[in-house]
Amino acid sequence: MILGVALVRPTPVLVAVGDGVPEWPVGRAAARSARRACVAVDLSGLPTAPVAAIRVGGPCPEVLRPRVGSGAATIVRGGHSLTGRALAPLDTEAVRRFAAGCGLADFAVTATGSPMLADHELAVAAIVSAEVPGARITLSYEFGTPGLREREESAIRNAALGAEAGRIVDEAARELPGVPVYFARTGSGVVSASYFRRYPLTCDLGGAASLARGRVALPGVPHEVAAAYGAAIGRPEARVERIVQARGRAELDRVLQDARDEALTRVVSAGALPGSARIAETTVNPLSYLPDGLYRVRVTAEGTVP
Repeated sequence: MILGVALVRPTPVLVAVGDGVPEWPVGRAAARSARRACVAVDLSGLPTAPVAAIRVGGPCPEVLRPRVGSGAATIVRGGHSLTGRALAPLDTEAVRRFAAGCGLADFAVTATGSPMLADHELAVAAIVSAEVPGARITLSYEFGTPGLREREESAIRNAALGAEAGRIVDEAARELPGVPVYFARTGSGVVSASYFRRYPLTCDLGGAASLARGRVALPGVPHEVAAAYGAAIGRPEARVERIVQARGRAELDRVLQDARDEALTRVVSAGALPGSARIAETTVNPLSYLPDGLYRVRVTAEGTVP
């Protein structure tokens, strides 16, 4: 039996799915015997943590600085162009001072050009980890979009949701001991609890996505039941988005294979059985108004659960 869970207030709604047939309500004993549980939750409106944002790049007007609310932000020298050319050496000492002095544990790191070359984001993460043991660090290149502001805002929101995502995962583990727990993604698919803990932004609108799927399959049932069912029928899914540079077909094929390999690795970390992981979709688009040979690559991988 697969357990679908709609995480709604005041009480979660549980739906048991066996052979595609939903049953509800579900008692605690039955829930704890599930083969797996899939949770539908929307993260908007949930508590967020203050974030320490580190942007690696050039100076900018005050209005364009990272937006962190009650958190803290800094801009340090460094970054790359979209062709991978270093714009300036990374100011490691500035990173170290900020990390040690900000007093926060949730960090969002965004470097100019990181969708092409993430070296400076990775270097910042290493410094932060050394200065703030146990820090939760989000790197913007993992969200792939070429625009710096869009990536930065995604990284900041992901970092802000980290503590609450961890609380949700821990609560699910207490309520469903021994039951593997997955979380519905925004759009489609599910991810493992560990993946959700690290990348909660991927599930920001998981409840709405599950509701849309569930209403198609079960018209007329209460919304919470449809959302729980929609989560239960999801399969592990992961996406990779990168900016790549390739001169000629052979080089493009090589970088595409690298992106596919990364997507397959990600979907396994999202909970798919290794032997079941497969590429579901690959899109390649040349970037306009930029040097020839730059492409935006999106790869989606999916798999099945144990």
